[in-house]
Amino acid sequence: MTETDPIMKARAAWGDEIPDWVLLLASACATSSQNKVAAQMNRSASLVSAVLSRKYRGDLVAVEEVVRGVFAAATVECPELGTIPTNVCRDWQLKSRSFVNVNSQRVRMYRACNRCPRCQKGDA
Repeated sequence: MTETDPIMKARAAWGDEIPDWVLLLASACATSSQNKVAAQMNRSASLVSAVLSRKYRGDLVAVEEVVRGVFAAATVECPELGTIPTNVCRDWQLKSRSFVNVNSQRVRMYRACNRCPRCQKGDA
């Protein structure tokens, strides 16, 4: 295997329609490993593989936000935390699905995320 295999895999699966963020994900895998990239994203290696193969059936917008936050330093304005990476926003959105009173920040973020127009109940 060469270091470009993830890029070739993604290009073969996506063809001319390959989004720039999928190329970014494939490039990260090519320079590191799929497992390490998945760990950086706080997601599973199978999710990364499914996205590169264009077989992921979940919320691609959510995956895109994580990829852009981790590998492209994309940020959003959070009403509670200020400017944060898109992957951190997505992780708080996932946590806000259920109320857990473990600390005051978690309670504040539960309330903020559930009022935020960016909050989507996706699955990535």
